[in-house]
Amino acid sequence: MHNDRDVTEQRLARVLNERIRPVVHARSVPLDVEVWSVPGEPVPVQEGLTAPYRPARVGEWWGPAWSTSWFKVSGTIPADWAGERVEAVLDLGFATHSAGFSAEGLVYRADGTAAKALNPRNTWLPVTEQAVGGEEFVAFVEAAANPVVMHTAPGELTFGPTSVGGRAPWLGDPAADPGEPLYRLRRLDLAVFDRDVHELVQDLDVLSQLMPELSPDSPRRWQILRAVERALDAVDLQDVSGSAAAARAALAPVLASPAHASAHRISAVGHAHIDTAWLWPLRETVRKVARTVSNVTQLMDDYPEFRFVMSQAQQLAWLKEHRPEVYARAQEKAKSGQFLPTGSLWVEPDTNISGGEALVRQFVHGKRFFLEEFGVETEEMWLPDTFGYNAALPQLMKLAGVRWFLTQKISWNTTNKFPHHTFWWEGIDGTRIFSHFPPVDSYNGELSGAEVAHSVRNFQDKGGANHSLIPFGYGDGGGGPTREMLARAARLGNLEGSARIEIEGPADFFRRAHDEYEANGGAPVWSGELYLEFHRGTLTSQLATKQGNRRSEHLLREAELWAATAAVRNGQPYPYDALDRLWKTVLLHQFHDILPGTSIAWVHREAEETYAAVARELEELIGTAQGALAGEPDGTVVFNAAPHARGGVAALGASPRSEAVDAPVAPAPDGDGFVLDNGLVRVVVDARGLITSAYDHTAGREALAPGAVGNLLQLHQDFPNQWDAWDVDVFYRNTVHDLTDAESVTATADGVRVVRVFGTSRIEQTLTLPAGSRGPVIDTVVDWHEREKFLKAAFPLDVRAAHSTAEIPFGHVERPTHTNTSWDAAKFETCAHRFLHVGEPDWGAALVNDSSYGHDVTRDIRPDGGTTTTVRLSLLRAARFPDPDQDQGAHRLGYALVIGADVADATREGYRFNLPERAVPGSATVSPLVSVDHAGVIVEAVKLADDRSGDIVVRLYESRGTRARARLTTGFPLVSATATDLLERPLDDPTSHRHTEEGIQLTLRPFQILTLRMRPAAGSRQHG
Repeated sequence: MHNDRDVTEQRLARVLNERIRPVVHARSVPLDVEVWSVPGEPVPVQEGLTAPYRPARVGEWWGPAWSTSWFKVSGTIPADWAGERVEAVLDLGFATHSAGFSAEGLVYRADGTAAKALNPRNTWLPVTEQAVGGEEFVAFVEAAANPVVMHTAPGELTFGPTSVGGRAPWLGDPAADPGEPLYRLRRLDLAVFDRDVHELVQDLDVLSQLMPELSPDSPRRWQILRAVERALDAVDLQDVSGSAAAARAALAPVLASPAHASAHRISAVGHAHIDTAWLWPLRETVRKVARTVSNVTQLMDDYPEFRFVMSQAQQLAWLKEHRPEVYARAQEKAKSGQFLPTGSLWVEPDTNISGGEALVRQFVHGKRFFLEEFGVETEEMWLPDTFGYNAALPQLMKLAGVRWFLTQKISWNTTNKFPHHTFWWEGIDGTRIFSHFPPVDSYNGELSGAEVAHSVRNFQDKGGANHSLIPFGYGDGGGGPTREMLARAARLGNLEGSARIEIEGPADFFRRAHDEYEANGGAPVWSGELYLEFHRGTLTSQLATKQGNRRSEHLLREAELWAATAAVRNGQPYPYDALDRLWKTVLLHQFHDILPGTSIAWVHREAEETYAAVARELEELIGTAQGALAGEPDGTVVFNAAPHARGGVAALGASPRSEAVDAPVAPAPDGDGFVLDNGLVRVVVDARGLITSAYDHTAGREALAPGAVGNLLQLHQDFPNQWDAWDVDVFYRNTVHDLTDAESVTATADGVRVVRVFGTSRIEQTLTLPAGSRGPVIDTVVDWHEREKFLKAAFPLDVRAAHSTAEIPFGHVERPTHTNTSWDAAKFETCAHRFLHVGEPDWGAALVNDSSYGHDVTRDIRPDGGTTTTVRLSLLRAARFPDPDQDQGAHRLGYALVIGADVADATREGYRFNLPERAVPGSATVSPLVSVDHAGVIVEAVKLADDRSGDIVVRLYESRGTRARARLTTGFPLVSATATDLLERPLDDPTSHRHTEEGIQLTLRPFQILTLRMRPAAGSRQHG
C-alpha cells in the first residue's frame, strides 16, 4: 500500500476545522444587541441590568483597555427549533491565542443571577435543552476589555509591548491608555446545538491528536489513519449534520480498542490557575473568580463525573463577598463531591521571600477558611506556580496537617532536569512530605494528545511507579476546563495507544501513588530546598513591594507581641479583628506575582499604597499597646521586640534606658578619608567613600580581602533573554561598572556621608558604627533612574568559605561557594532573608539587610595563595516588562557588615536590624510574657489564641541546626502548656516540652518549630 499518511492527515485538519467544527452551531439566527459602556470602574450587577443601553451590532468596536461594557442580548427561538437544544453563541471578539487573558464576560439572567462565563475559547451559553418555539430569550453580559499585555500565541512569547490595533496597552495602567476600543463584536446568535456533529468533532479531535504521538511504524497509527479516512469519506460536506452518525460509526471500532494493561495511568484534575494579580489588577481577579466558578459549576450540571479543585481561600472569600449566589453554587457542588477546595493556603504565595510566620498564617487562614466554609480539612499544598521552594516548607506542611505537596514550576529549570516526578521531599529539620511534579510540565493542561504522550515519555519514575497527574483547564487568567476537555478525558479513559485517564481529585491520586510506591520499595528522597533555575530576578524586582512586605511582617510581630503583653499586664482589649484583617491583607500581597515584582504597574502601585496603610494602622496598634505599658511619661522606656536581649533590655520586654552613642568619626592618619572605631571594630573609609579596612579588634584580624574594598557598588547591564522582571541571566556578570567616583565624602555627627552620581541616578550613603556593633551600618538613599541595569553592593572578604549560610524561614541553608557541578553553578543568584554568612571554622562575617533578598557569592585567588570570598547584595533592578517603570524613583534601604560573627551572631543581628528598638515616653519596666534561656531557641511569635479564649500562643524554633535543651519561663501564672499544630489545635507531641515548677522544659531537634498554647491563671486571662 502506498504511504498516503500525510495526505490523509492534511485532509483531516482542513475538513475538521473548516467544515465540521463550524456546523456545531450552523442553524442560527442573530440576536438583538444593545450596549452600555461603564464610565469608570466596574459597577454592581443591578446597576448594569438597569443601565441606559443603546443599540449595537456585530462588527462594532468596543472596550478601551481595562474598561467594562454591558451587553444586552435578546431574541426569539424559531418555531421550527422545537425540541432542540438551543445555545447562544456570544463571541465578543476574543484574542483566541490567550484564553483567559483578554476579553472576558460573565453572563447574567434577567434576575441578576450568574449563568456562565465567556472567555476566548468558550463562547457558548446554554439556553434550553428542549426548545419551545416562540420562547423569548434575554441575557446580559458584563464584558471586560482586558488588554493582552503579553502575547502568548503558540510557539512565541513577547516580553515587551503587545500591539492591539496598532497601539500598546501594555503599560498596565488605564491612565496611560488613550481610550480607543480594543475588541470587535464577532458573533452574537441563537443557535441549535448539533450534538451528533459535536460528538464527531470530539472523536476526530482525540484521534487526530493521538496519531502524531504514535510511531509511523506502529500498526495502531495506521489503524486510526484508515478509520479516519473512512470517516471522512462518510462525511457529506454539504450535509455534515445528516452524515455525522455514519462518520462516527466508522470511527467507533478504533475508539473502542482498550489501552494496554501496562499503560501509564493519569489522574486528570480539573483546575483553573487564576493568578491573584499579574497582568491585571486585584479587582479584575475578583471578577475572574466569579467567571471561572460560574463556568465550572454549570459544567458540573451536565457532567456528574467532573471534579474541579480551587486552591486559594482568598479567591473564594472574594466570591462569597461579591457574588454570593455563585459562591452558593460552589458550596452546593462541594457537597456533591464535584467542587473540591484544596491547597490549604490563603493565596498561592511566593515561598522564597515570604517570611516564616507569614507562611504559617498562609496555612492558618487558608485551612481555617476551608474548614469553616466547606467543612473540609484540606491535606494538600497545591502550589503549581511559584519561583522556588524553601526547605522549611515540609515541616510547615506537616504542622498544618498537610500530607501531600504538588507543584510544577521546577520543570522550568534551564540547566538541570529534576530527577523525580513523585518523591519524598525532606526539609531542613528532617520532615518528609510526599510530593508530585506533574510530568505534563503544565498547570494549564488541555488533555491534548501531545500533553498525554509527553506525560508518559517524561515521567522520571518508571518502574517504581506508573501514575501521574495532569491539572487541566485554561488558566493564568482563569476560565477552567471546557466540555471539549471532558470529551477528551472520556475517550482517553481506556484507549489503545494512550495513557489511561481518569477524572478524580488530588487525594485519590496521592493515595494511589503512595501505595504504588510503597509496594515497590518506597519513593526516592530529595533533601533541601527546591531551587528554581530560572526567574532569579524575582528576588530583587520591585523593591518597594518587597520593603512593604518585610516591614509589614515585622510590624505584625510587634503588634501581636505588645498587644498580647498589654492584654495580660493591663487588661487592654486585644485587637483580634484588626490583626486578622491586616494579616489577610499582607498574605494576599504575598501572591507569587505580586511579592516577586512581576506584575503590571497598576498592581505594584496599589500594593505600595496598601502597605503604607497597613503600616499606619499597625503603628497605631503598637503605639496604643506600648502606651498602656510604658507608665508615667517622665522618662524613656525602650521596647525590644527582638528575640535576644540588647543594651540591657530583655528580649520581648521593655525597660528605661539612656541612648547609646555611635562611634565618633576621626580623620584618617594620612588625611585620606575617615576612621570609625568603637573598641570592637575599626572601619576605614577612604576619600572615595569606599571601605578599605574593617578590622576585628577581638580576633586581631582584617575582614576585607587584600587590596580589595568593601561596600563597592557595582552596576551591571541587565537584559535577560526573556521574562525581563523575572530573570537574571548569568552573562550579566560579563559587564560591570564599579561606582568608585564620589561627588562628596564628608563627616557627619554620627558617621561618614558619601554621595555618588552616575547615569541619571544619585546614591547617598551614610556609614555609621554604632556602639556595640561589630561592623558598619550603611543607610542608603537612592534616586534611581537607570534602565535595564542591576545594582549590587560587594564585600570581598578574607575568608576561604566552603559554603555560604543563608537565612530562610525558621532556619538556614548552606550552599556551596564552588561551581563543581551544574547544580552548584546554576545557583549564581540565591535567596537569603535577614542575613547571609560566610566563614572559616573559627571566624566569619555576615551581611544583614532590611529589605533585600538576592545575593551572590564568588571566590577569588589571594595574591599570596588561597582564596577569598566575595558576598554581594542585590539592591535594585530596572526591567522594562511588564512594568516599564519598575523601581524608578526614590528608595531607602539598609544593610550592615557584621565581622567576627558565626551563624548564631548573624541570626541575632538579622533580627535586631529588622526590629529596631522603640523609645517611648514612660518609666515602667515591662517584663516579657515569655523568656527562653537558650540563645539558639528563637521566639518567633507571641499572641493571644485565635479562638479568643485568652490563652497565650508562643511559636518558637531551634535556629542553629543543633539539638537544644532550654527552659521557657512565663511572666504570668501558668496553668498548662500544650503543643499545638499551626491552627492552635492540640498536637500529640510528648517529647518536645514538659511543664515543671521551674518552667517549661524544651527538647528540640535541629530546626524544630514548636507552637505552645499556654493557659494563664484565671485572673490574668483576657477574652475577646
